Amino acid sequence: MKLAEALAERAEAARRVEQLRTRIVNSARHQEGESPAEDAAQLLSEVGEVLTGLEGLIRRINRTNAATSMGRDGTLTDALARRDTLRLRHSVVTAAADAAAGTGERGYGRQLRSELKMLSALPVAELRQQADVLAREIRELDVRIQRTNWEVDLLE
Repeated sequence: MKLAEALAERAEAARRVEQLRTRIVNSARHQEGESPAEDAAQLLSEVGEVLTGLEGLIRRINRTNAATSMGRDGTLTDALARRDTLRLRHSVVTAAADAAAGTGERGYGRQLRSELKMLSALPVAELRQQADVLAREIRELDVRIQRTNWEVDLLE
């Protein structure tokens, strides 16, 4: 099985756990004299089996990520950490640029000369350029990660 297939299977298992959790919560209590829509105990057993399989899959994915070299990006685990921090950095830089530009502010800005004028404390254009560079880095790294996911076999 390729790593990408395992990742898709992990996502499906996580969705299944969430669906079962919702069904368990909905069936955990019922009115006296009525029966619950589903057997909550049986659903708990089923979610336990799904979680056991998910744990094994996550362990294999993590082992594969740690053992897979991506050349200049280090291991796949290193590349994933880099991508996560690039995404956070992009989010912060974009939020800073939006705030400095006054994006999302309420009101219509200054209407009278006697009202206080709001000034930017940050260079908006430079921040937008930084955000563009970060976005490109994220896209390029993500492509390398996705390519690796489809090339690498999942470890046992």
